[in-house]
Amino acid sequence: MKVFEKYARYYDLLYQDKDYAKEVGYIHQLLQRYAPGSQSVLELGCGTGVHACFLAELGYRIHGIDASEEMLRQAREHVVQRFPQCASQVTFQQGDIRNIRLGKQFDAILSLFHVISYQTSNEDLRAVFEVIHHHLNPSGVCIFDFWYGPAVLTDRPVVRVKRLENEQNLVTRIAEPVMYLNQNLVEVNYEVLIEDKKTHRLEKLSETHKMRYLFYPELEYMLPYTGLKIAASLKWMDLHANLGEDSWYGVLVVQKQG
Repeated sequence: MKVFEKYARYYDLLYQDKDYAKEVGYIHQLLQRYAPGSQSVLELGCGTGVHACFLAELGYRIHGIDASEEMLRQAREHVVQRFPQCASQVTFQQGDIRNIRLGKQFDAILSLFHVISYQTSNEDLRAVFEVIHHHLNPSGVCIFDFWYGPAVLTDRPVVRVKRLENEQNLVTRIAEPVMYLNQNLVEVNYEVLIEDKKTHRLEKLSETHKMRYLFYPELEYMLPYTGLKIAASLKWMDLHANLGEDSWYGVLVVQKQG
């Protein structure tokens, strides 16, 4: 699954408006509610490691997994440059979240920023759930967010243009979605234009990201086959609201069965 490969080096600029600290605060509250005392955390799809670093500041020990070496390079740079006090609490490793085996279990497992929705086939989705079951302590929880089907169908994705800049570059990203209703998929075609402010050199990058929107009944049906069960379902960034047609992003808290 080679997504983000081409513009990984611009990832942090593209998401500079993302409030990682607030999101980590939300995750921390969920962990305190459903798995109090959690210390060790496995993050599947850790990206550039910002969630992991903020979690480390709260005292968690994080082991982050990502398929992209460029993402992981940036994650390690973040630790050195922005979070040096947390260096002993964060580890990053290249791997495929569908089949990795680390030989140990964790108090909590996280998969954030819709990583689960990148698992577009039933086989891939089940494989990730099996990885979660394999690495989760008996009393632990896994928290993941995803594109929630009823909301996606109610408020369908549209073409979006995002413009950002830093000291070096002007960046324009165009996202053009194509829906495949019979497959519960949205194919997001990204075109990213990067202009160097000094030289005015223009770079153009194109990537296609396939996203699966999920429904509660299919998750409720599929999870037990991998030894997991739903403990809670919520609207993303809300501790109380249930999933609804306004919940484009849902979050599940899952536990081991038994």
